[in-house]
Amino acid sequence: MIERAILRTAAKSLAQYGVLCITGPRQSGKASLSKRLCRNKPYIDFENPAIQAQALMNIENFLRPYKQGAILNEVQHVPDLLHYLQVLLNKGNKRGPFVLTGSNNFLLQEKISQSLAGRAGYISLLPLSYAELKHNHRGEDNLLKYILAGGYPEIWQEKLKPRIWMNRYIQTYVQRDVRLLKNITNMAAFSRFLYLCANYVGQILNRDELARKVGVDTKTILSWLDVLENSYIIYLLKPWHNNLNKRILKSPKLYFYDTGLLCSLLGISTTIHLKKHQAYAAIFENWIMSEVKKNNFNRGIQEGMYYFRDSAGNEIDLVYERDGQPVAIEIKANKKITTDMFSGIKYWQKNNNNQYSQSILLYGGNHTKIVDEKLSILTWKDVADI
Repeated sequence: MIERAILRTAAKSLAQYGVLCITGPRQSGKASLSKRLCRNKPYIDFENPAIQAQALMNIENFLRPYKQGAILNEVQHVPDLLHYLQVLLNKGNKRGPFVLTGSNNFLLQEKISQSLAGRAGYISLLPLSYAELKHNHRGEDNLLKYILAGGYPEIWQEKLKPRIWMNRYIQTYVQRDVRLLKNITNMAAFSRFLYLCANYVGQILNRDELARKVGVDTKTILSWLDVLENSYIIYLLKPWHNNLNKRILKSPKLYFYDTGLLCSLLGISTTIHLKKHQAYAAIFENWIMSEVKKNNFNRGIQEGMYYFRDSAGNEIDLVYERDGQPVAIEIKANKKITTDMFSGIKYWQKNNNNQYSQSILLYGGNHTKIVDEKLSILTWKDVADI
């Protein structure tokens, strides 16, 4: 079992609220984390149709044996249960503990806000981070292997071939989960959309262009993006708004939560292919972004990541807010440092008047350097500490 970095954050939240909601993509390890948090508590899996039907028949009676707490997996399948859980919690002085898990962020958050507002803690569990794999002595410090394998725990624990596992994951997700989330009748078009998203990684999102290429209207694309976001397949990085006298572009950038899944969608199955792929720079950038996001989530931080770009094309890949101050991170896949890598940072430092603002060049090489009090050069391995 690989130790999860979010365990301490999760335990604190559960101790405070007595009810903890864990969301995240399928197969990210939510059930394992729940069982670690609530040892010896009953585990009820609502993915099982028989258990789901039994609960729906009479929710009040179904919950009665679990007054002292339980793990309720994929609870979004029985949304009305949360109301009865609220009644149960109101009756007793002792809190749970109850752990609720779900692989659809929107459905679960909506129901919790209606029934358990202020009564439940909330965390997101993403696939394994590089920091977690490094801490548990997994991998060989081979960047290409980390990117290609992604972070789904089963791949690392069972030493599976990422491409085979990912193909099955994509097939299961498209064929089953999407039908549960939205009434999508044109599955062929949705599949085209999913694969097309992989080709737009790291780019500013153009919804109208996506609609034209997929052959649907823009409203449908917005709906499908929402499905992918709430299922933790993609995330949209919003622009950073500041006080520079420039017009800030308002469209988000598109990234995947897991680069193993991204590589599979792009048809990349070997490290040699990955290294030579025309989109390698964008894939490397995505890996860094997802690692920073995983680190944030493991610390209980949900927000604080943006990109900066003005109408003249001046850009910073990642603006990361740390202790209320912006940190500008420029991401380059190159193994060697060249002067042109610093153009975005130089513009940022010249036009950002915040005296506490730090800048980082994070690249694909192996040599770390502190240039001055405001600029550091870090390697890909240093992402574990960001």
